Amino acid sequence: MSGEAIANLAELREVCRRVRTDILRMLTEAGSGHPGGSLSAVEILVTLFYLKMRHDPKRPDWPERDRFVLSKGHGVPALYAVLAHQGYFPREELMTLRKLGSRLQGHPDRVRLPGLESSTGALGQGLSIAQGMALASRLDGGRWRVYCLIGDGESQEGQIWECAMSAPRFKLDNLTVLLDYNGGQLDGAVAEIMDIEPVADKWRAFNWHVLSIDGHDIPQIKAALDEAETVKGRPTFIVANTIKGKGVSFMERVWKWHGVAPSREECEKALAELARNDER
Repeated sequence: MSGEAIANLAELREVCRRVRTDILRMLTEAGSGHPGGSLSAVEILVTLFYLKMRHDPKRPDWPERDRFVLSKGHGVPALYAVLAHQGYFPREELMTLRKLGSRLQGHPDRVRLPGLESSTGALGQGLSIAQGMALASRLDGGRWRVYCLIGDGESQEGQIWECAMSAPRFKLDNLTVLLDYNGGQLDGAVAEIMDIEPVADKWRAFNWHVLSIDGHDIPQIKAALDEAETVKGRPTFIVANTIKGKGVSFMERVWKWHGVAPSREECEKALAELARNDER
C-alpha cells in the first residue's frame, strides 16, 4: 500500500468523490468513453489501491508487488484516476484520455503507462491473464497476490467460465476475483440479455470461496479482501453488488450511460451534484 496517506473512512470517501469527478471530466474532455461501469467500480479500486495491495508508484516494476488486472477494460477511466491519485503519473494527464498520442488509451495499454499490469478490453480474457500471473507467483516462490475485476456483461463470455473451472483445479488461493455486479451492459439489463444468475451459486459449485457484499461499502470490501487472504487451497470470488453510474442521479441504473460520454452541460450538472453530496 502506497501513495496518499489515508487516516480514516471519511478521507477515503473524499478520494472516491475526487475520482468520480476526474472520471466525469476526462470523459467529457474526450467526448467518448464509458461512464457507467467506471463510476460503479470506484470504491472497489480505491479500497484495493489504498488499503489492500502492496505496490509502490515509485517502483511500478517492483517484483514483490501485488498485481491488479482490469478485465473489464472499458472501465479504465476509474483505474487511471486512482493511479493518478496514487502518484503513478501526473493528474493533469487524465485530460488526455483517448487523444492521439496519449498514454491513456480507451482501454488499458500496459506498454505505455506504469501501473498497468495487462492490456485488456477484449472481454473475457483478463481473468485468464490474472490466473497466469497467480500461477507464476506460485512457480517463482513469490508471496504476491493477484486481484482481477470482471464485469457482469463480461461474465457471459465462455473464457470466464473456463477460468472458473481451472483456477480451483490449480488451488490458486493467491487469486481474488471481484465481480462489478452493476446489472447493465451496452444493450441493456444483463438479466434480460443473458442472465448470469445464480451467479454466487455457480462460482461456489466450481469450488471457489464466494462472498457477496455491497460494492460501494469500503469496510465491506476491505473485510472481504482480508478474508480472501485467509482462504487456503482455492481462489476467492467476491460478488460486489454495485450501481451503474453510481454518484450521479441521472446516470444511475440508466443503461445508455454504459458507453456515452456526458456533454459539458451534463458534466457540470453531475459535478454540482457530487459537490452537494460531499457537503451533506
